[in-house]
Amino acid sequence: MPLITWNDELSVKVKEIDDQHKKLIGLVNNLHDAMKGGQGKQVLESTLQELASYTVYHFQTEEKYMQKFNYPGYLAHKMKHDAFVKKVSDFQKEYHTGRLGLSLDLMNFLKEWVTTHIMDTDHQYSETFIKGGLR
Repeated sequence: MPLITWNDELSVKVKEIDDQHKKLIGLVNNLHDAMKGGQGKQVLESTLQELASYTVYHFQTEEKYMQKFNYPGYLAHKMKHDAFVKKVSDFQKEYHTGRLGLSLDLMNFLKEWVTTHIMDTDHQYSETFIKGGLR
């Protein structure tokens, strides 16, 4: 059973962004499955790295459109992105040095952050992006 299941409530009504959100959710689910399956540290590290890298890529996409369409909440939104990237980077460092194991607490943090961020913060730019011509 996936940790996060995509549903219409998560949609921001912009295909490119929705597709990226689905990919992010898939990566969180892959990390969760690897952790629950007791897969080795190398698999977990590479999955966590892929999640971190794709998150940065996704945030850059959103921020590009926020700037292009003069989204008024850009700076506050970017600050949330930057804080999340730092937190994931800190998780990676702690995991790599053996100070942090991948736990259900970490997975629940990722689940909560991703779903809350999409449903609350990302939905706020949806109208601006659609008015700008994105579908």
